[in-house]
Amino acid sequence: MKRLILVSSPPACGKTFISKQLALNLPHVVYLDKDTLIPLSKQIFRVAKKPYDRNSDFFEEQVRDYEYEVILGLGMEALTYADTVLINAPFTREVRDPDYINGLRKKLIERGAHLTVIWIVTTPEVCKARMMRRNSDRDSTKIMRWEDYIRTVDFSVPQGIDGNEKNGLLLFYNSSEAEYIKSMHDVLTALNQEQ
Repeated sequence: MKRLILVSSPPACGKTFISKQLALNLPHVVYLDKDTLIPLSKQIFRVAKKPYDRNSDFFEEQVRDYEYEVILGLGMEALTYADTVLINAPFTREVRDPDYINGLRKKLIERGAHLTVIWIVTTPEVCKARMMRRNSDRDSTKIMRWEDYIRTVDFSVPQGIDGNEKNGLLLFYNSSEAEYIKSMHDVLTALNQEQ
């Protein structure tokens, strides 16, 4: 059976590294990363003569949802040709919205596919340290206004994703090296049992 995997979490929880390692260790995976769309998003800010700020109202109203629509559209298209598609993107609101998840599942069923969400579990402190290490312009306003930013982020495990689907939600603990190693083993084992 075909499968769409969403690797989800707040920023700087380790999505990209974990997603790439999972993709390397699963057979015949199409890997998609929403960050690939950032140059296009930056151009939208330039054309609109707005400062590049991914926490701004402009981003929320004119960019954010379209990034998700495009990356998910690419994923759905890829499922026509591949059995497993893994998308690396936060999806932090979407995985908490039952209507969104149910709608996505319905679309996947039409393609003979099912959904697995991998939620990365980390602490806010670990995320802040990782943001500071990676020193990316997409994080600069988050770090400058950390207390305001962190109040808007939900690190809790999303509820209601499992349904009746095997491996509907898998947790990947990533606040330490030991957690990472164990979770990589456990998640790969769960995913490979479905092959």
